[in-house]
Amino acid sequence: MTEQKSAIRKTTLDNGLTVLTREMHHAPVASFWVWYRVGSRNEHAGITGISHWVEHMLFKGTPTYPQGEFDKAVAREGGMFNGMTWIDFTTYFETLPSDRIDLALRVESDRMANAIFDPAETDLERTVIISERQGNENDPNFLLSEALQAASFQAHSYHHSVIGWQCDLETMTREQLYSHYRTFYAPNNAIVAVAGDFESDAMLARINELFGCIPHGPALPPFTAQEPQQRGERRVTVEGPGTTSYLEVGYRAPRATDPDFYPLVVLDSILGGAKGMSMMGSRTSNRSSRLYKALVETELAADADCTMTSTIDPYLFSFSATVRHGHTLQEVEAALFAEIQRVLDEPVTQQELDKAIKQTRAQFAYSSESVTDQGYWLGFSELLAEVGWFESFLDRLSAVTVADVQRVAQVYLQPKLRTVGWYTPTGDDGQATDDDGGEVGGE
Repeated sequence: MTEQKSAIRKTTLDNGLTVLTREMHHAPVASFWVWYRVGSRNEHAGITGISHWVEHMLFKGTPTYPQGEFDKAVAREGGMFNGMTWIDFTTYFETLPSDRIDLALRVESDRMANAIFDPAETDLERTVIISERQGNENDPNFLLSEALQAASFQAHSYHHSVIGWQCDLETMTREQLYSHYRTFYAPNNAIVAVAGDFESDAMLARINELFGCIPHGPALPPFTAQEPQQRGERRVTVEGPGTTSYLEVGYRAPRATDPDFYPLVVLDSILGGAKGMSMMGSRTSNRSSRLYKALVETELAADADCTMTSTIDPYLFSFSATVRHGHTLQEVEAALFAEIQRVLDEPVTQQELDKAIKQTRAQFAYSSESVTDQGYWLGFSELLAEVGWFESFLDRLSAVTVADVQRVAQVYLQPKLRTVGWYTPTGDDGQATDDDGGEVGGE
């Protein structure tokens, strides 16, 4: 077992498990997270959605904790728990009174090694996940985002949505799911992050006792996919029920460890409003943002937003808008692109920059103040790069200049690097219409 000493302690067990601990004694609470380096990024045609399905199966019990017993145990101790899968990861957490946190260690070490994958439960969960996917398909934003993501990535597995394609959900076997579990849900592919009211030496000793005996997993499949250079604008149109049109645009953007990531986060705040930078974070009102003023205050769109996402590999800087009735996708798209061109042509003001950094710093602080938030950030940062990414985030953000923002805009927000998605509603009669009631045609 090797250990790195700092305010955040990083330890590596002999079986490859990375352990991060941060003592926070302001409240008698602790949060325990287990992160696995597996998500839809690690999937291919035939097994899309497998990581999300495996995440579900790890809630189905072990011989020690049969299905439902863990839920009851956490409830009895006054705690909360959850799990989630995304493109880059699968994670589980429990937040409990600090004198009860050992329950989380026992459960997570148990399901890392002993999940059952009962054949009957596996088939039942197939029905649940297919129903979840079909429910998502009732949302135009899901349909459009999935189509845009698929069009944006041709070689990289970011092409696939987390929930997977229905044809794969219908045909995957219990053996494929169990093999995926045994390959990726192993200590050498996992990060444990603990934050809260505990004594680090005792916590590390207990983690080593429960997790250290779990064998190192098999060699992980090599990940070699790299998305080729995009050589021109791409467009995708989705038709579906409803009477509202939606616009989504994705520009190719750098990974979270790229120095250009930080100026793009500031630009995201200027254009769409400051965000909490985590899946559990909040955001400020975006009413003073450029997109709100250009699209919503002019009554072209009912809402407008953008998102710069933190990812392991280069992903997307995304823009979205809901077209207001009486206006068209063409109008909203033109207004959006005018605002983006404005950033390319004219530097943002120092006042806008200072406000964006201040608000983003505040949102970052709000999204990392609780022990649950701290557990999230410790594990997520180590998964993206290493825990120093979290510790240095605010300094790197504060160092961004007006020139940096314009430079990255000119590099990444080029028309040839974007994928444009339109959702056109079919209306009650199934005939595609624009928001004025006429047939959709070319521009």
